[in-house]
Amino acid sequence: MNGKDVKKLVVACDAGMGSSVMLASQLRKELRKFSVEVEHTPVNSIPGDADVVVCHAGLGARAKASAPDTPIVTFQVFLGDPAVTRLVTAIKNGSEFNA
Repeated sequence: MNGKDVKKLVVACDAGMGSSVMLASQLRKELRKFSVEVEHTPVNSIPGDADVVVCHAGLGARAKASAPDTPIVTFQVFLGDPAVTRLVTAIKNGSEFNA
């Protein structure tokens, strides 16, 4: 997928609160100049219009079941994870990334 095609990024976590709110806030700040909508949601309620989903690796299978046709980017560390950094860089540069 190309980063320039991401218009809606969803941060999903187990209950849709706490850690996802913190990460979503950080991503909103980083991507505000790129017209990317960032929202947070419970992993079982991922909206169908999400272009990409970001979630903890432990929730990857549940995210894929909830949004089977949406690219899922999983991470290990909530802030500063290399997978999330690669996604943000791809969005900013309009380059390819692998989910």
